[in-house]
Amino acid sequence: MNNKLHHDLMVKAVKEARLTMNQNIGGPFGALIIDADGSILSVSSNSVLKDHDPTAHAEINAIRAATKKKGNHDLSGCTLYTTCYPCPMCLGAIIWSNIKKVYYGCTATDAGEIGFRDDFIYDFIEGKATNKKVLDLEGTERESCLKLFKEYTETDKELY
Repeated sequence: MNNKLHHDLMVKAVKEARLTMNQNIGGPFGALIIDADGSILSVSSNSVLKDHDPTAHAEINAIRAATKKKGNHDLSGCTLYTTCYPCPMCLGAIIWSNIKKVYYGCTATDAGEIGFRDDFIYDFIEGKATNKKVLDLEGTERESCLKLFKEYTETDKELY
């Protein structure tokens, strides 16, 4: 893909982010997904403030719109453009959706410099998720849950 096309696609993501940012819908985050043929599947922005939903990041919204349009949870062969390096939640969603290529504009450091706090999540993960001041994770009732997992595998459900 040529640089002009990368530029044009990122401009669309920036335009969407700027529009909703100025409407106080969310932060300066936009995302766009194209399929393997280069057709745009979705253009979305962050809508955390409007939706009162901390998961309504641009990348998540773009993935939701693209999978709905495709009628499939698998975005293999798709490419995502985003105005900022994805946060850990979005990275997980991108990986789960089978997107293998992401182009991003700003860095996580750039986001941190304007007050977005992805760094504490990265630090939590790198610290083996043991900082109870960030999140207290404690296992319980494993045997009950293992029964549920066994039922799932015994019924030959689809893995995703």
